[in-house]
Amino acid sequence: MGEITFLGKDEAMDYEQFFASKIQDLQTEGRYRVFADLERQAGSFPRAMNYRADGSVREITVWCSNDYLGMGQHPEVLAAMHGAIDKCGAGAGGTRNISGTNHYHVLLERELADLHNTESALLLGSGWMANMTALSTVCAMVPDCLVISDAKNHNSMIEGIRHSKAAKKIFKHNDVADLERILAAEPLERPKLVAFESVYSMDGHISPIKEILDVCDKYNAMSFLDEVHAVGMYGRRGGGVAERDGQMHRVTIIQGTLAKAFGVVGGYIAGSSAMCDFVRSYGAGFIFSSSLPPAVAAGAAASIRFLKQHNEIRERHQERAATLKRRLGEAGIPVLPSVSHIVPVHVGDPVLCKQASDMLMDDYDIYVQPINYPTVDRGTERLRFTPTPLHTDADMDHLVASLQAVWDRLGLKLAA
Repeated sequence: MGEITFLGKDEAMDYEQFFASKIQDLQTEGRYRVFADLERQAGSFPRAMNYRADGSVREITVWCSNDYLGMGQHPEVLAAMHGAIDKCGAGAGGTRNISGTNHYHVLLERELADLHNTESALLLGSGWMANMTALSTVCAMVPDCLVISDAKNHNSMIEGIRHSKAAKKIFKHNDVADLERILAAEPLERPKLVAFESVYSMDGHISPIKEILDVCDKYNAMSFLDEVHAVGMYGRRGGGVAERDGQMHRVTIIQGTLAKAFGVVGGYIAGSSAMCDFVRSYGAGFIFSSSLPPAVAAGAAASIRFLKQHNEIRERHQERAATLKRRLGEAGIPVLPSVSHIVPVHVGDPVLCKQASDMLMDDYDIYVQPINYPTVDRGTERLRFTPTPLHTDADMDHLVASLQAVWDRLGLKLAA
C-alpha cells in the first residue's frame, strides 16, 4: 500500500504525494481502471475503432455496452436529433426553472408517462441524478420516514438515501421474508419507503416485484423501483419488468434511464402528478441542474416511440442472451446464474480479471471491461457481457473461442 507521511502541525501537507499514493493503492490491489479509447461507428454497431497507445487503430467488437439494443445508432433516433439541432441549436439554455424548458422536454415527459401508464413523469440529467434527487428529496421531507433498501442497490440509490439523512434499514437481496420482518417491526402508521431494483446489472438477478409490492401494501409502505436496466427491454411496450409482470400500476415511484436501452442519455421518474410535481418543486438535483439539450430529448422520445411498437427487438435480445449463456456453458466458461440479459462470467481475482480483459482486447479485438471491487464484492470479480440483437452467431463463435484460449493461457478454472 502507498504510504502517506503526516507532517507536524507547522509543516505543509504534500497534496500531490497524497493523490499519487491513493492511485498507487488501486494499482497495487489490481483495481486501477484504464479506459479504452473507443470511437463508435455509426451504422456498424457493435463495432468500434480502438485507438491504442502505440498509435495504431484497430476495429474491435464491443461486448459490454449498456446501449443494449443498439438504439444509440438507430436511423430514426439520429434523424430526430439532427432535426432538433437544426430547429433549436445545441444547448437548452439553462435550468428548467430559468430558461431551459424546451418543448422537446415536454414531449419526452409525455412519452415517458405514456410508457409507464402514469399520470406524469419528470426528466433529469441522468439516471444517477434521478435516483439521487428523488430519494433524497422524498425521504428527507416525509416526516420520520424509514427507508428499507435492498442489500445490492446501486450506488445512486445508496447516495440518495444517505443524503436524505432518513433512518434506513437493509434487507437481504431479493428476500421478501426479510423485508417483511423489518416492516412488521415498525408501527403501521410510520411512513416507510422500500427501495429496490428490477434487474440487478452485475449479477443479472430479477427482483420478485409482485411479492415485494404485496408486502409494501400490507404495511403501508411506498415503493421505489429502479428499472434502469429493464426499461425498453422488458414488457410488451418496453415499460420494464413491472410492465411484464403486470405490476406497473402498483409502484409509487418508477425510476429509469434514457442512457441504456433507449441509447441516448438522461434519467427520469414516473408516477402520480403530485409526486412528480413535489420532486420538481423541492428536488435540488432538478432545480439547480441545467436541462438536457433538446436534441437529446428528441432522440430519446423517438427511441421510446419506436421501441413501444417493436417488441420483436426485445424478443431477439432475449434470444441472443440465452444463446450466449448456453454457448459459454457448453464451452466450460463459468457463467454465473442469470435470468436476465446480463451474462456475467466469474473470474474471482482482480489481477486475473484485468489480464483476461487485456488479452481479449489486445489479441482478439474483443472489448469487455473487468468488473472489480467496489462495483462487486471482492472475490467475485468478473467479466460482464451484454449481448445485443446485433451480435451475430459469428461474433459469438469468435468470442467463445477467444475466451477458451484466454482461460487456457491464464490457467483459469473451467466450469464443471
